[in-house]
Formats: sequence, structure tokens, C-alpha cells
Amino acid sequence: MRFSKLLRPFTFVLDLFVLNFSLQLANFLVINYFSSEAEISHFILLINLTWISIASITRSYEIKRPLNFAQNINRFLTAVTYHLVMVLGIIYFFKLYEVSRILMITTYFMFILFIVAERSVIFFTLDYIRKKGYNLKHILIIGDVDVSDRVKNTFKKYPEYGYNFVKVISTETFEAMNSKTLFEQITKAEVREVFICYKTMNQLLLSELVRFGSENGIKMKLVPDLSLNNNFANIVNYKDFPVIELSESIELSLKVKLFKRSFDIVFSLLVMIAGLPLFLILTIITKLSSKGPIFYMQERLGRNERPFKIYKFRSMYIDAESCGPRLSSDNDPRITKWGRIIRKSRLDELPQFWNVFKGEMSIVGPRPERQFFVEQLLECSPNYKKLLRLKPGLTSLGQINYGYAESVNQMRDRVRYDLIYLKNINFGSEIAIILQTIKVMTQLKGK
Repeated sequence: MRFSKLLRPFTFVLDLFVLNFSLQLANFLVINYFSSEAEISHFILLINLTWISIASITRSYEIKRPLNFAQNINRFLTAVTYHLVMVLGIIYFFKLYEVSRILMITTYFMFILFIVAERSVIFFTLDYIRKKGYNLKHILIIGDVDVSDRVKNTFKKYPEYGYNFVKVISTETFEAMNSKTLFEQITKAEVREVFICYKTMNQLLLSELVRFGSENGIKMKLVPDLSLNNNFANIVNYKDFPVIELSESIELSLKVKLFKRSFDIVFSLLVMIAGLPLFLILTIITKLSSKGPIFYMQERLGRNERPFKIYKFRSMYIDAESCGPRLSSDNDPRITKWGRIIRKSRLDELPQFWNVFKGEMSIVGPRPERQFFVEQLLECSPNYKKLLRLKPGLTSLGQINYGYAESVNQMRDRVRYDLIYLKNINFGSEIAIILQTIKVMTQLKGK
């Protein structure tokens, strides 16, 4: 535990170093934008002082238990947003000097990228050493045996939480004690947290425990007699009583939605600009390989079942669906020779970055389907309705693990993967899906 006290200052200093490294690298990449050493020195001072202030207020450097990568990155992104607004506000309000937009965009983009990498290393390291039995936090459990056992079994199943059970005080033992004796037991155990596992709890005693914890630096955590299974909980406070709000999927906060949309815009723009030569090559080959248009447009259902036109490089002969909607297969005669190559490498999907830029799709999300197949999917897999609440994606967990479906039954199987994504939406999982998609493309494993 003694090393845990060093984690916060270490992360704080490391974040500050990464910010300065990102700024210096961005300044180098845009060919030394600032006209004098004094100007860059003033800007560096402003960047550092504002970050120290914002980080201290938002506590973006804190890494709490249990380890939650998405929550930590969300808190960091909030701090970055406040920092950017504050820096630009000071510069333009006091008219200090002109700052290159490219410099600012490059600095913050690299700052976010490096921090995600930094946090990944820290989280991986903490996860590893806690599983090995180090960096443990001592805790005490009070209350009902059934609820206490559930807490103990959960923490034993997930050792990366880093908890060590020092003492358990059962209901019978607890009820035979007075508050003074109970406080002495907690103090003697030398714990950092107390889990109160009670089906019913005396309000006065609960208040005394909370006050005792505040006075002695011990966190008091109330564990309800509630098993959520695969549901998600959110605490909503109404004046003097808390309410647990349950949901089958994670509700994305406004800042996460804004970040996801910003990421979609920036990523799609970078791909379309940097990949322009590749787009031109694919356009020429598609045109020369067979008769017909270069691009293929098809109506799909988007978020909340709103129809939109999806774009692809044409991989089939014209009039491939003259007899009605049909799913493709590995040896489908409707697919051209060139079409088989770009479908294997997923290059036929590249025009969908335009759909992403327009806001009809996201980089990561469940694949959009046609109304004809959606109706059949809902009959055999009612849970598919949950995926229709999300913005469809260019790639998905189902797409990289299953590929193109040849039947409605295969589409149903693919839905299972996307439902897993639905319950684990976070920045880390999206980056992982993007990296796996690139791997599928380079290995020509697309189906």
C-alpha cells in the first residue's frame, strides 16, 4: 500500500511531462511556428499553469479502484476540454499572441493519444501486480452473511481490484456490540475501506459510521441486497434519498457522445485525405474491372431505424439483386473477380467514411442492415432491437469475428457479438476493434 501514495503524484507529473512533450513535438512538426524564444516560453508557461489548475480541480490524474479505463479516460477528456477552452480564452481575451490552429490541434491530438497509451501501461501494470498479490487495499466487511459472501466471492474472482479482506463482522456479532466497541474493532483492523452489507440498516448507526469514517480517513461503502446480473446501475440522488436506476446497456454521457462524434469526424477526415491516392486507384480499377458504376448505394436502417444511403465500391455485377434482396456467399457468382479481392480486404467499405463524416454512421458500431432483413432478424432475435438504438458502424465486433453473413441465422449469430459490444462501450474497446479490423484487412481475412 505504501507505493499507492506515490501513484497520484507520479501520474500528475507524468501527465504534465506528456503535455510538454506533445507541445514541443507539435511545434517541431509545424516548423517552429513561434517567432521568438520568449513567445514560446510564455506559451509553455501558460499551458503548464492552466493544466496544473485544471488537473487539480478535476483530479484527472487519479486512478481509483476498481480500475475503470473508460471512466478514467472520460475524466481526462473533460480536463482536456476545460484546459483548451481556458487557454484559448486567455490568449484571445488578453490578445497575447496568435496561435496556429494546426499547432493546437496537433498538440492536443498527440496529448490525448500519448495519455491513452500511458494510462494503458499504468492500468496493465496495476492489473498485473494486483493479481500477483501486491498493492492491496485492506478492507473490513460488516453485516449480512449472504451479501458479505457475494462481495468476497466477487473480489476473489477479480483480484485485479486489489482488495484484501482483513476482518468480517457478522450481523450477530455486530448487534451485540455498541458503537464504541465497533469503532475500536475498525481502528484495530487498520483498514482503508469498510463495506456495509446490510439488508436493513439503522439510520442513526449509519450516520455514526459515516462520521467515524470521515474523521479517520476510512471510506464507508454501502452494499445493497441486490444482484444486477448483466444490468447496469446508476445512482440518482433526490434530495435526501438515493435511487438506483437500472438499464440493460450503458447510457453514454453527453461528453462521451461528443468525444465519439469528434473522433469520428477527425478520423474519417484523416483517412479520406491521407487515403486519397488509394481511393483514386480503387476507383480506376473498379471502373475497368467490370461494367457498371464505381460506387454502389443501398438503403440501410440507421439509428432509431432511420433509413440512409450507404456507400461502397461496387463488388458485384450490375443488376445483382434484380430478383430481390439476397445475402452474398463465399462463392457467389454475382461477385466480380476484383470484388472478391476488395471484399476480402474490406476495401469496398472505404467510401463509408463519407457516411461517418456526415453523421449517418460511426467508426465503430453494429453493422447497418436492410429493412427486409431487419424484420426477419427481429423475429428470431428480439434483442437486435437494442442495437437499433445505436448509430451503425463501419466496423464492429460482429464484423471482425464473423464477417459477411450468408443467412439470417448467421446474422443472428453475429448479433451476439454486437450485443457484447453494447454492454462494453468505451474508448479502449473501440480502439481495440479498429486495430483488429486493420489486422483483418492486412491478412485478407474478410469474409
